Amino acid sequence: MTRADDPPADEPIVAVILAGGLSRRMGGGDKCLRLLGGVPILTRILDRLTPQCDAIVINANGDPGRFAGFSRPVIEDVIAGHPGPLAGILSGMVWARAHHPRATWLVSVASDAPFFPTDLVDRLHAGARAAHLPLACAASLGQSHPVFGLWQIGLEPDLRHAITADGVRKVDLWTAWHGCAVVDFAVDAVDPFFNANRPEDLAEAERLLARVRQRPGMGPIVNGS
Repeated sequence: MTRADDPPADEPIVAVILAGGLSRRMGGGDKCLRLLGGVPILTRILDRLTPQCDAIVINANGDPGRFAGFSRPVIEDVIAGHPGPLAGILSGMVWARAHHPRATWLVSVASDAPFFPTDLVDRLHAGARAAHLPLACAASLGQSHPVFGLWQIGLEPDLRHAITADGVRKVDLWTAWHGCAVVDFAVDAVDPFFNANRPEDLAEAERLLARVRQRPGMGPIVNGS
């Protein structure tokens, strides 16, 4: 089993935003382009993630032009057929190898969760290193959030084989094969991993955003909103 080591201090931190799903529960389209507090959810995600990483790539299928205003590279799934978030993570690994070959870790975040922690990356790294494991994922309120994860890029061949040859689709099934550190995050004003899957979730996200505005230290405010 691959084990986690302390990365060099100057090693780049690469992140992938997973926006490659079909958004059926939202009625189609890109959830991350829906407005929250007057700005796209993706803008809020980038504002939280950018200070934590050296490079960010967006995993999305279809016309990449719809993300042109966000100044980030966009990559399709390297495996056709919308096989799920593991394909987006694999795609992020492939992109990281090509563009940041010194990176050994990839961080993934969901594209519909605008309140995730501003110390997510540091704490996932710390959790993986403390457990000497090649993977880590976030948890809150007793529930794990596998797509908010840290992935050792060297596992790319194994992940590709799992998806294409073994038909694996569940994130936590594959991570269980290698060992995954679970890092628990406290819930303060909101559950930091609340995600807007359905139209009614957007209304709830607006209410939660009002709570976040009232609590110092809950992360960046976008355009004063």
